[in-house]
Parts: sequence; structure tokens; C-alpha cells
Amino acid sequence: MMRVKTPQEIATLREGGKILAHTLQIVVKAAVPGARAADLDTLAEKTIREAGGLPAFKNFEGFPATLCVSVNSEVVHGIPGDKIFQEGDIVGLDCGVQYHGLFTDAAITVGIGKISKDAKKLITVTEQSFREALKVIKAGATTGDIGHAVQGYVEAQGYGVIRALVGHGVGHAVHEEPRVPNYGQPGTGSALPVGLVIAVEPMVAAGHWQVQTAPDKWTVVTADGSLAAHYEHTLVVTEHGYEILTI
Repeated sequence: MMRVKTPQEIATLREGGKILAHTLQIVVKAAVPGARAADLDTLAEKTIREAGGLPAFKNFEGFPATLCVSVNSEVVHGIPGDKIFQEGDIVGLDCGVQYHGLFTDAAITVGIGKISKDAKKLITVTEQSFREALKVIKAGATTGDIGHAVQGYVEAQGYGVIRALVGHGVGHAVHEEPRVPNYGQPGTGSALPVGLVIAVEPMVAAGHWQVQTAPDKWTVVTADGSLAAHYEHTLVVTEHGYEILTI
């Protein structure tokens, strides 16, 4: 069941979203050649806790870290572990914050040092597909409208939209209804009421959209080994559009 948020809850989510945005800014600056993913994870947790929040992902359904760190062909849910970033890698950084009992979720994909033109284009297209979704988000629009906007743009660039994973409602829990796929048909799915808080998160593969789960049972990778990118914000549906809460 979808749970519309009250103005007070939205105000709290806005504060939590600021903590999350600040955390990702700090982590992105530390994502350089030779950096250890585990150190970025430690940095993320420290930043969140110092700001009065709690890591939303750590121990969520058994996930062992604050930060999901997904490198190159890893789409999402990468365990930081002993990964060391190499020049030319692209890295997805996905994080969640719990603040006064309410959850926000955001992600960005960054290049490590100098990256290839192809990798840069993939990141740019993924971020732009999120902006294409924003164009259709307003009260009364549907989750299918969002998916259609993302899919249409991404596939026109020759890339694959991941189907096995979707965006979602967020707020009282890390994952709530409705599901927000990055593919679909206009007018289908769930209608968006004013006050609904959702995480919109395009996940894009340079090759085919099929994925598989790595032996660690968390990391999702492209089945064909192609590069993948991920971009996400938490937003609230308003009367005339939306407000992004994780900025």
C-alpha cells in the first residue's frame, strides 16, 4: 500500500536528504585512483553519524556496509570490500540515510581519473534519463509514465535499461510501494498522489539489459560484462510537479 507523507514527514525527509547529499559529495571527492572502497564506506558512515543520521543500508537484510560501491560492470549493490579504484574505472556510489526514523536514498556514478568517451557518455545518458523522468512527474501521472520516459531516452541512445531492478517508494522504510520501473507504457502502473515520496533510479547498461547476481549474493552485474551506470534521487510528488529531497 502506498503511504502518502505528511508535511512534517516531508520536512524531516528534506533534512535527511541534505545529510545524504552532503555525504555523497564527500565520498565522490574521495573516489580517486588508488582509493579503497572500504575507506569510502567508512567515510560515508562517519559523515552520516556526525550529522545526526544513521546509515540506512548497513545490516538492511544483511547488507554489510553503509555504501554500495559498484565498479564497471557491477550495476548495483556492490559490497565495498577490498576493491581498489583504477584509473578509467566508473563507480556507482549508492547510499541511504535514516533521519528521525525516515529514510532517503540516492546514488551517483562517477569516473575515476580520466575515463573513456564511451564511459563518459554512459554516465551522461544515465543522468539525463533521470531528468527525462522529471519532465513527466506530477500528481496524477503514473509509474508507467516515468518508466516510458526513461526507457525511450535510454534506448534511443543504444543502451539497455535494467529490468530486474526498479525504483520504489521510500520514507517509512528503505523500500515501499509503489514499484517505479525504468521501462513501461504511459498511463500504466500506479498513479502518483500528492505527497508520495519515491526514489527514481535509472540503471543503464552499455550493452544488453540482462543481469545476474555475483557469488556474494548481493552484487548485481551485467550478464554480458558491459559497463553499467546508476543515478538516483529521492523526491516528493507535488501539486504541480515534484521536489527533489536529496540535494
